[in-house]
Amino acid sequence: MRFARPFLLAIILVGAFYWYTTHHSGVTPATLISRPTHVELSEAAGPETLDADEHNNIDVYHKAIPSVVNITSKTVAYDFFYGPVPQEGQGSGFIIDKEGHILTNFHVVGNATQVEVTLHNKKTYKAQVIGRDREHDLAVVKIDAPGVVPAVLGDSKNLQVGQKTFAIGNPFGLAGTMTRGIISSLRPIRSPEGSYIEEAIQTDAAINPGNSGGPLLNSHGEVIGINSLIATGGSNQSAGIGFAIPINVAKAVLNDLITLGTVRRPTLGITTLPIGPELAQEMGLPADYGVLIVRTIPGGAAEQAGLRGGNERAYLGNAPITIGGDLIVAINGEPIGEQQDLANVMNKHRAGDTVTVTIYRAKRKMDVKVVLGEARERT
Repeated sequence: MRFARPFLLAIILVGAFYWYTTHHSGVTPATLISRPTHVELSEAAGPETLDADEHNNIDVYHKAIPSVVNITSKTVAYDFFYGPVPQEGQGSGFIIDKEGHILTNFHVVGNATQVEVTLHNKKTYKAQVIGRDREHDLAVVKIDAPGVVPAVLGDSKNLQVGQKTFAIGNPFGLAGTMTRGIISSLRPIRSPEGSYIEEAIQTDAAINPGNSGGPLLNSHGEVIGINSLIATGGSNQSAGIGFAIPINVAKAVLNDLITLGTVRRPTLGITTLPIGPELAQEMGLPADYGVLIVRTIPGGAAEQAGLRGGNERAYLGNAPITIGGDLIVAINGEPIGEQQDLANVMNKHRAGDTVTVTIYRAKRKMDVKVVLGEARERT
């Protein structure tokens, strides 16, 4: 009791001090903040006006977005411990005709067991994979949906570095996303399957996982490429370097993909040896560049057209070769200096096309018409 009285007295004094200061000093927690009687904001004088560049962005988006789709693919992977394990992937694509055919990347659908397509109007349809072109990372799927709006396919032949580009797709599943940039370069690249894509479109328009298969557009809203690859620097997101397959590459194989389900890859039916100035001088060839026909495939396009392979055995270092065959220096007027040039020309044609092959036979220069054969599909 002796100790309780001072303690109780201290509590009474503290309470009295708090009551006095809060009720008689004129300072309360509420009055610590100065509150105006009216808030004035600076607002625009009228409706927001858009400049010509912004109008173009909006026009491109509204023109293209009805054709852009989200593609979900489901596959089954096999795990040693768990057995079949379902896996799901996402990508983009765009409608190319009123029958519901959709162009996308091969790596978006791959060997999927189930594919679904979601349109811009949020409706989802089951899709069937109609054709695959592993070589160029292209695929066509089809949906049965009324009133679909096909994209307008442009021309990628005369693209220029500096042109505006627009990428629309579903990066990270964010449907209907548009980014803008320019054509940064036109350069050959390797597809995921290892083949070269001539004059792939490099762009700094942001392309991220999920954009694959979506359209790359010009300032008129026309498709000039299919967004396919990104250089990530290890970050798994856009680093300002993306690549698109030129739309003309796709247009060259679309008919085969839709009608046959695969691509009739053209071939001359030859094995060749690239020729440079030093080798040409050693062999006494009339040109210091080209590809020398070492062998023609029996029954192949070159043999049927009368092109000749080598008939004299020789050695290139320690490797045996056959020389004396025709030297190819051009096809349809395009110079051929190495096997890659030959492959690039083949990529522009289909089996059954006729090309003009310019050759040297001994010292004589001549043109030979060749009907391209069909290459065996690579497995």
